[in-house]
Amino acid sequence: MTVLALDFETANERRDSACAVGLAWIAQGRVVRRESHLIRPPEMRFAPGNIRVHGILPADVADKPDFATVMAPYLGDLGRGLILAHNASFDIGVLRAGLTRAGLAVPDLAYLCTVQVARRVFPAPEGCGLGKVARRLGIRFEHHDAGEDAYACAEIALAAMRERAVADVHALAAALGLPVTRAVGGPAGPRRSPGTISGRALAAFPNEPAALRFAMRGSTGNRYHVSLEERPGGPELRCTCTAGRYGMRCRHVKALEVGDVTDLLSDNAGDVVLLARMLGAKTRVAGAA
Repeated sequence: MTVLALDFETANERRDSACAVGLAWIAQGRVVRRESHLIRPPEMRFAPGNIRVHGILPADVADKPDFATVMAPYLGDLGRGLILAHNASFDIGVLRAGLTRAGLAVPDLAYLCTVQVARRVFPAPEGCGLGKVARRLGIRFEHHDAGEDAYACAEIALAAMRERAVADVHALAAALGLPVTRAVGGPAGPRRSPGTISGRALAAFPNEPAALRFAMRGSTGNRYHVSLEERPGGPELRCTCTAGRYGMRCRHVKALEVGDVTDLLSDNAGDVVLLARMLGAKTRVAGAA
């Protein structure tokens, strides 16, 4: 059975915002293959906190392939094999969310969390974060680079196998009393485009929807304009602020989506209310697609 370590970095708080992936394959007691790719997330919205962690900027991924394109060559191994991840619930969540967002079928997945492995084999008062365990084991890597993190995760599993004198990861899990988690997959769904507005919803506007334009006040008092533009995935709200010019769904757009007129400068609050109703304010606030 294929055994591979997986690590994602995300652009923001959403699990479907992967901006980098790393993979490392294990065979015959060693890492035999490594892959690392940058990913263009569905929304070019990068949270400052995430950038501080991994250092990836919108400009770094603007011309990179999307999640489906990057992950397609590896879905066979991921679906048939055993996945290792350090804090596996996060990385498996990103994988499933990314595939669902891309409209792809989610394969059945089997995975083992190396945080749980480390807590049983290499416990320490300082904890079992990836960097801390790697440092204790002398594993040299560049933390928060997805490819490097996947490699470190694989090396932690290999070190635990050597420590417990077992032949493979399955035997390691059995020796530690850690069941391999199995997640049932799902069929492909419709591909979703972030921030787009359906034709049915647009029909609710009494006037030409493409003429919708809102003036918004920025945090420093600057005046920005949010307008409805035709995009390949459907009509989309775009803003003239810096974030909007980089293709991000900025705070001005988010405010309009939930009907917040606090910073509205133009005299068309009625259109904001209708827009929020169309987009489903509750759904947007909850972060669901």
